[in-house]
Amino acid sequence: MTDAHPQPQPPRPRLLLVEDEADLAGLLEGLLISEGYDVDVARDGQRGLHLGLTGDHDVLVVDRGLPAIEGVDLVRRLRGRAVTAPVLMLTARGTTDDRVEGLDAGAEDYLVKPFDVDELLARLRALLRRHRDVAESLSLGTRTLSPEQRLVTGGGQPDVELSPREAALLEVLARRPERVFSRSELLDRVFDDADTTGSVDTYVHYLRRKLGRDVVRTVRGSGYRLGSA
Repeated sequence: MTDAHPQPQPPRPRLLLVEDEADLAGLLEGLLISEGYDVDVARDGQRGLHLGLTGDHDVLVVDRGLPAIEGVDLVRRLRGRAVTAPVLMLTARGTTDDRVEGLDAGAEDYLVKPFDVDELLARLRALLRRHRDVAESLSLGTRTLSPEQRLVTGGGQPDVELSPREAALLEVLARRPERVFSRSELLDRVFDDADTTGSVDTYVHYLRRKLGRDVVRTVRGSGYRLGSA
């Protein structure tokens, strides 16, 4: 059986916005959603810490001046808990010392308010590109997935070419190997034009047929997670 959908949309990047200024947070949330991001919003550092530790985000936008937990401290805590997603820090302060402190805390980029939204979007795209380039090949245990080539290699086994939809599904699982994804989450991230979670089960079956049953694990009552191949 061949893949009936040769050109799926790539998984939408998931972004955490931590901003306490209500008007700015609302403006940025709408803008980022219109640009293709899935957006979670936190209005203080404590909520930002919770979402940052549990949300599996691809990129974070963090205001420096936050209530509860200040932005620089928030980034330090996330880095200390092995959250590696790139961080763009927003600030009303533009001194060199402020930038250095934010970068030393673990932020990858720094943008001073007021800023141009086109520059914000361009910087986010650059952060995502750099982050994805670092993880160009994703581990599947003894084998490796190259998302751009849609190719699984290694493990002393023949290379396996995946369909676009198969590769997109496996990429989502491989980027968060410890996380269990519900069927509805995978449907939303990979199968934009499908309307039933049965599409997820079908493509899990395709992956197992090509790569072995252990490549995707079923977590009863919860969904799927990456196995090993």
